[in-house]
Amino acid sequence: MIETGSCLCGSISYSFQRNKIISGHHCHCKDCQKATGSGKATILVIAKKNLTIKGDPKFYETVGSGGMHINRGFCDKCGSGVISFARELERVVFVKAGTLDDSSWVTIDSNYFIDSSYDWNKPDHNIKSFNQNPNLIENIRTVLKSFI
Repeated sequence: MIETGSCLCGSISYSFQRNKIISGHHCHCKDCQKATGSGKATILVIAKKNLTIKGDPKFYETVGSGGMHINRGFCDKCGSGVISFARELERVVFVKAGTLDDSSWVTIDSNYFIDSSYDWNKPDHNIKSFNQNPNLIENIRTVLKSFI
């Protein structure tokens, strides 16, 4: 099934096959909190080759808590964050789940940076949770799944 999404004004849109999603996560890091203006970012991991983007997102790069170079893609017209990627994990991108046209099917596999979460936005402890960023082994698994 093809899934679609866009920024608020529609200048940037994307599509992908639902079955190509590698995983879904809630990231509670301070950078994601500031970038989203909320308690977390909900992201879907997908191989870059499996995502079609129309429009020209602008990117802002920061060095995340784990030392990775995180690039957040947003619309320069409406300001919506749409995608992001870590320069060190160049084969995968992170789609902001809130930009999907229909997100009712999304499942979340884990929480990242639960040490940074707040009482008003507590992580779901029924799913796998990491105090900080997942370790190198988890990142390697994600990259390996991007070859599929």
